[in-house]
Amino acid sequence: MRNNSTHEMFPEATHDEQSLQNYIKSLRVFATRGFHGGNKAVFEAKVAPALRRKTGAKMPSRKAMREAMDKEEHNQWWSAVMRNTQEMLYDSVGPSIERQLPALVKKAKTLRNKRGSLKLDSKIKVPPYLAAVDMHCKPGSYQQELGDDDVFPGAEFDRTFRLFSMGGLGPNLDDQGWTAIKWIKKKFPKLKPKRILDLGCTVGHSTLPYCDGFGAGVEVHAIDVAAPCLRYGHARAVAMGKDVHFRQADAEHLPFPDEHFDLVVSHALMHETSKKAIRQIYKEAYRVLRPGGVLTFLDGITPNNPYEKFYAEWMAHYNNEPYLGTVQDEDFKAICAQAGFKPSKVIVEQTAPNLKPRATDEKIVFQYIIVAAQK
Repeated sequence: MRNNSTHEMFPEATHDEQSLQNYIKSLRVFATRGFHGGNKAVFEAKVAPALRRKTGAKMPSRKAMREAMDKEEHNQWWSAVMRNTQEMLYDSVGPSIERQLPALVKKAKTLRNKRGSLKLDSKIKVPPYLAAVDMHCKPGSYQQELGDDDVFPGAEFDRTFRLFSMGGLGPNLDDQGWTAIKWIKKKFPKLKPKRILDLGCTVGHSTLPYCDGFGAGVEVHAIDVAAPCLRYGHARAVAMGKDVHFRQADAEHLPFPDEHFDLVVSHALMHETSKKAIRQIYKEAYRVLRPGGVLTFLDGITPNNPYEKFYAEWMAHYNNEPYLGTVQDEDFKAICAQAGFKPSKVIVEQTAPNLKPRATDEKIVFQYIIVAAQK
């Protein structure tokens, strides 16, 4: 894997750092392709049929599938490799970021507010459901501040996410944004948004496509609770020549007036929120949408595939993704209706990624679910 540096904020790596990260990426490709395929074979040939005979259910519960798989030797080995590669992502990238952190902080400060804007709020508290765990096994999670004007979590995420996605999201890691835009244009051809809000943007990988996806003159806003990610994301956007208004805010309590946006989007936010929080987020999205505006939430959720549902349950228990299991069971149409959307205006469907597959070992096929509703 090359550095793939596409902007001046991107943290570089020495030869040895890059070599180690390439090894971690290769190990992850092995774990999520060949090794993962073997685990799936065990599940489909042995575990799933036994559970169906025992319970009589076509779709066994997440708990039953996880407990049955925990007894399988192949799954035990696969689990050990998967968890260790996740921790190794941060072990290999973190020291590299620490080495160049002063320069990254200085560079981010020189880029601040040259395009778009950055508005931080020290009064914003990270919701307990996020603060209680190191999400994705990342030490300190995404909100930890190492010093003044810190950008460490954002810079680390920009590199670790490249390793995690194994080439499946494109060089700018923006496939989720482009996939959502392509889907929105197909389903809502008359929608011409002029003001867009991205919820839970992290560093803006999926946000930046909206600067170009609907033509010139679009005002793009993005929020997150993690200040160091927003600092990095803002500097990254400026370095890439994009105008985005980043703001520190909680998606459950949006700091915007009623009927302010034409389009409210999110990318992989739903599985990061609690059962209570997700309902409040939908209500807030409905509030800030203008009449005729559209909500489009995209996520890697596959509730109708037994093995993928087990995989989500595994991630919830062993990869610090605490809500990725429970979100598989949500009734998104009901959540939209509770938020105020008319049931006839709600769409829930799977969609393929925008990124064209490549003939390479890096190619990973992602599947997304899209929850959309028009006010």
